[in-house]
Amino acid sequence: MSDVLKYGDKVHIKNGYNNWDGGYLDTCNHATAPNSLYGVVTATTPHRGPGTGTWRIESATGKAIGSEVESCDVILLWNLYKNEGGYLDTNGHASKPSIYSVVTALKEARPADTLHWRIFAETSTPKDFKVREGDVVHFLNGYNDVRGGFLDTCGHASGEGVKYAVSTTPYLNRDANTGLWKISKAEA
Repeated sequence: MSDVLKYGDKVHIKNGYNNWDGGYLDTCNHATAPNSLYGVVTATTPHRGPGTGTWRIESATGKAIGSEVESCDVILLWNLYKNEGGYLDTNGHASKPSIYSVVTALKEARPADTLHWRIFAETSTPKDFKVREGDVVHFLNGYNDVRGGFLDTCGHASGEGVKYAVSTTPYLNRDANTGLWKISKAEA
């Protein structure tokens, strides 16, 4: 049985596109959206840059560090690039079939709901609501009363070691597993 994810865990998040070859969620370059820090893409490895592909899971509802993450929880994802990579955020409209661009930002710079992500596990063994390493999950953004869309890869990204652009879509799994993600714990 895989480990249950806990608040405070440092993780890598892999996309399911093309038989789980969609890359790892990563920060790359400064973002152009107002009040944002870095752009978000997927990369070929979780170690493209120092901490760019590593995220810390935090509770958006006050659950304590060390508490278990459960399906349907509202979470924050803090990027560990230089230990100041910012929170995963939606900011600005994206071209269809996407809804919003995905970047990172600081809490004080953005509305809280754009930084909130509801995590949904497709299933888990045992079926006890807990999210485990290797479970297939979806992330729904909290913006505009959870109309921020599902985290998705859409289109190629440019840059060394990067794969796909990341945005949100209104569809749970827009195309060929672009809306599927798996989480693994990062080395301590």
